[in-house]
Amino acid sequence: MKLLPRILAGLLFSVFSTLLNAQNQRIAIVDTEYILKKVPEYNQAQLELDRLSSQFEGEIEALKSELLALQRALNAEKVLLTDEMIKEREEIIAKKEKQIFETQRKYFGPEGELFKKRKSLVKPIQDQVYNAIQEVSRQKRIDLVIDKANSLSILYVSDKMDISDDVLNKLGYR
Repeated sequence: MKLLPRILAGLLFSVFSTLLNAQNQRIAIVDTEYILKKVPEYNQAQLELDRLSSQFEGEIEALKSELLALQRALNAEKVLLTDEMIKEREEIIAKKEKQIFETQRKYFGPEGELFKKRKSLVKPIQDQVYNAIQEVSRQKRIDLVIDKANSLSILYVSDKMDISDDVLNKLGYR
């Protein structure tokens, strides 16, 4: 497994070397994280998503508290209950556990409400940024744009290669 990152790094290095050595090839850097932080609508969307996430987490924590209370009550009263009563309470506890799992999936799952809300609030803004990056790249005749916000290890980059501010200008936020 340790070999794969080295192979990818070598491949990436050779691609960049080839591009840098080729005539008329232009490369630029963009920082989408920096750009998005400067877009007020994105910040508002993040606040809304954080608020919604906290609300959902609160609901799940309340369900977990109910579950814990049911489990404690069963443990405390177990010696006084018949086998049938124990079984009934265990079924109630199992239903509560299932409810917690379903609620977590409903809110935080891959097709959950938070994912859908993020898609409706953030995706249009990300699309705008992507389109602005494409436009700036075409105007400046840039052949390759690298996003330094996404875990790409860049050891040095000249400020003149960074087109993030040009993208913000294109979006009207500068």
